[in-house]
Amino acid sequence: MRSAAVVGTGLIGTSIALALRGRGVTTYLIDTNPEAARMAADLGAGIAGRPREPVDLAIIAVPPQYVAAALKEHQLQELAHDFTDAASVKESPQREAAAAGCDLTRFVGGHPMGGREQSGPLAARDDLFQGRPWVLTPSPQTRAQTVERAEKLAELCGARPVVMAHAEHDRAVALTSHTPHLVSSLLAARLLHGDQSQLGLAGQGLQDVTRLAGGSVELWTDILGSNAVAVADVLAEFAHDVHLVVDALRVLGTAREPEQRRASTDRLSTALLRGVQGRARIPARSTGGLSLSTAYATAPRGV
Repeated sequence: MRSAAVVGTGLIGTSIALALRGRGVTTYLIDTNPEAARMAADLGAGIAGRPREPVDLAIIAVPPQYVAAALKEHQLQELAHDFTDAASVKESPQREAAAAGCDLTRFVGGHPMGGREQSGPLAARDDLFQGRPWVLTPSPQTRAQTVERAEKLAELCGARPVVMAHAEHDRAVALTSHTPHLVSSLLAARLLHGDQSQLGLAGQGLQDVTRLAGGSVELWTDILGSNAVAVADVLAEFAHDVHLVVDALRVLGTAREPEQRRASTDRLSTALLRGVQGRARIPARSTGGLSLSTAYATAPRGV
């Protein structure tokens, strides 16, 4: 791959562009906010503006709800021979692209599994995807050359290409990324009810579990809404577990009967043990594994 264009110069798009430039790929930067594209260019991510002739591959690095429109626009303008995207939801953008009449033979969905809680081009890093999975979701119409170019893109960024079905991907990120972000936000919101003397006791543990809550509200409303059913399914199971623990704690706080207290203590211990066991299943970062996805553009406001 000799040339590429990145549409959307936020954290993800600029990080992709930096990695490509580091591997000698001529990279063009396109954004609805020209200042964001110029900022990315100043960081060494590529050339701000459109190429004079089609590049090998265009990467649509915008939030999920804008992927189909951006793909349609830039295919009509013949920006590239092949196209992929970097959105964290795959099923709804694919469906919308088909409804919009996009050329699906030259498009393969993609999702680099890396990110940070910061957003914008200044937060970008050329090693953001190093050692990470990069999910590709080809459709039956996708031609082999398009998939090969998207695989090459992942490899140039230091990532490991992984092929998945659209729905399979969305269920996976609902469990490993989207629901964790929402749970982190809900927990952080409880701090609005604490007084300053209580918050003054906060330590690193609270910082760790609420870190994800610092993400862009607009972007995460889009992501969660685009993957609503899969996230709701995981959140409902989580809520069931929370209710069981709440009941156990209520009993421990009020009951005097030893049998009742023993049963509730066992239930609480089981919940904590299952947490230890679940955390142990997370692959080490160096070996890959699905993780947080974050901001794609400086603001989720179009293509």
